Amino acid sequence: MSKGEETKEKILQQAAELFNQQGYAGSSISDIMRVTGLQKGGIYNHFKSKDELALQAFDFAIAQLRQHYLAAVGTKRHAVERLQAIFDVFHSNINNPIIKGGCPLLNTAVESDDAHPALRKRTQQAMNSWRQLFYRIIQKGIEKGEIRSTVDADQVITIIISTLEGAAMMSKLYGDSIHLERAINHLTNYIDSQLRI
Repeated sequence: MSKGEETKEKILQQAAELFNQQGYAGSSISDIMRVTGLQKGGIYNHFKSKDELALQAFDFAIAQLRQHYLAAVGTKRHAVERLQAIFDVFHSNINNPIIKGGCPLLNTAVESDDAHPALRKRTQQAMNSWRQLFYRIIQKGIEKGEIRSTVDADQVITIIISTLEGAAMMSKLYGDSIHLERAINHLTNYIDSQLRI
């Protein structure tokens, strides 16, 4: 990796954490300069605008999370164990964040709702990718006889993601991981009683 590539990756990581903690609108170029230790020209040498930096920083954050999810899923063979592995990564991310500031998907979805259409579209793409990961796990589980054939994968995915993200929001709001722990316990029971054969 060249020096320029290293600098760009450093900017992306630090900007991803800044945006995830303060929001895109709440982070100024001065804030970006402060966390990166670079002057404006050093930042704009790698990114045409704050908007471009925001999109690439979001992609960077999502790629970091995805890497952890795929690594955890890759160590499991049974569909239910793969779902549980995702829950475990999600839980560990609350206490030991991969990207400081909580779930970048949740944070960015809330902030970009109407204010930033390009960032909203990117967030939808990231959510679609996460949904596809769950879908592949569930469908393969059905094919292998590990999950009931009557399961509606889309319905299960909505329940899982909504429960995890809502509980993450509550845990962050109250500074107490108990909310996410309760949600994961509920999802584990739900999977055992409604999905597992």
